[in-house]
Amino acid sequence: MPSRRTLLWQAGSAAALWSTGRCALTQVAAKSPVSTGERPAVADRRFTSAAVEQYLLQTQKSIADSQLSRLFVNCFPNTLDTTVQPGTFQGKPDTAVITGDIEAMWLRDSSAQVWPYLPLAAKDERLRALLEGVIRRQARCLLIDPYANAFHVNLSAPAPVGDDTEMRQGVFERKYELDSLCYPIRLAYGYWKVTGGTQPFDKEWLEAIRLVVRTMRVQQRKDGLGPYRFQRKANLPTETLGEKGFGQPVHPVGLVFSGFRPSDDACVLPFLVPSNLLAVTSLRQLATMAATILHDTNLANEATSFSAEIESALRQHAVATTAQGTIWAYEVDGFGGQLLMDDANAPSLLALPYLGSSPDAALYARTRAFVWSEKNPWFFRGTAAEGIGGPHVGSGYIWPMSQIMYALTSTSDAEIRQALMMLKASTAGTGFVHESYWKDDPAKFTRAWFAWANTLFGELVGKLAATRPDLLRG
Repeated sequence: MPSRRTLLWQAGSAAALWSTGRCALTQVAAKSPVSTGERPAVADRRFTSAAVEQYLLQTQKSIADSQLSRLFVNCFPNTLDTTVQPGTFQGKPDTAVITGDIEAMWLRDSSAQVWPYLPLAAKDERLRALLEGVIRRQARCLLIDPYANAFHVNLSAPAPVGDDTEMRQGVFERKYELDSLCYPIRLAYGYWKVTGGTQPFDKEWLEAIRLVVRTMRVQQRKDGLGPYRFQRKANLPTETLGEKGFGQPVHPVGLVFSGFRPSDDACVLPFLVPSNLLAVTSLRQLATMAATILHDTNLANEATSFSAEIESALRQHAVATTAQGTIWAYEVDGFGGQLLMDDANAPSLLALPYLGSSPDAALYARTRAFVWSEKNPWFFRGTAAEGIGGPHVGSGYIWPMSQIMYALTSTSDAEIRQALMMLKASTAGTGFVHESYWKDDPAKFTRAWFAWANTLFGELVGKLAATRPDLLRG
């Protein structure tokens, strides 16, 4: 079973073709509710928030560009309109969040998809309960298996077969990704800071978070390889781990091993730097929550010391020397090996400030210049646009997510205008943002329904409407 399978669409055609090397997952592919180019009808929306609807109307007033206005109204609520499945479990909120065209919940994607709604949660009790349900559902998932990246909506679903790993009931895919352990902490911390609510942080949540910390400790690999292994029969090397499923060797220097990247592609060098930087931030957030909410001094101290250890190891082993100065490497192995690149999926090197994980502004600025250039092997410049892609879809395909992050991390009006122009063109008139598109032709795109990219685009436009409305005049 491949990870988030990629559909290659030709705009204007009803045909969908499986891209090279990706197998069909017909049993989980969901019918797209965004094929009309507009928001689903009110009766067909999965969840409606009064605060979100009011925000859409208010923000539209600051968007003079009609195309951006339409995209904003379509994209910002896309996660709520099409992917959330609110309910209850043991009398408490319980919310599953699918990615879009796949009927499964990724820990990373679900956190990122609902993140832009946090500022509105204080104004809407139903929205706040929905977000609480996501936090609780993520805790349930982590307790099933902290090494799984994605879960079925029905957590009683039988474990899939085919991959050589320890599959458990409710798990959709078991590709261990460090960022999947970090994102639930980020969401929980953001929820607490915005709403002040502490209801989700009960005994089960604490148990799940302690398991997260223990898993990270094990995957420092100071005391051996640990229990996780994964192998898959696949034509693509990015779909499986070498060395009998344990991944490439690392020297235990304090960093945390990750089998796979946020793209669900296998790491080349398993100390994934953007994910380790996110872990530093997430552990510090956990330390604050542990001390303030949970009154757990031991957990707070452990999270604080752990984050400091990872940051120290990053500065020693993850900084690369180039002709333009030092930059962050993308992956390292602790032996001195460094891979210089960036991938479009977040956490990425480009997205570090957005995630609050950029401890050195000058180092980031040099890294940003490197990854947004042909020096990055996964940066593409074509006749239609420029941006970062990755091995998940393949060479020549730009991910709008990278262009959104380029704008979100920029202080330059010119860069932001360029990104907005490319993003408008990337939709190929569909009214929504996609996973990726061909650098010379936006009509060749993958994933017509990808809620994370849609909602992230809405977050960008909303931020600009509040801070730089002049850039939304077309």
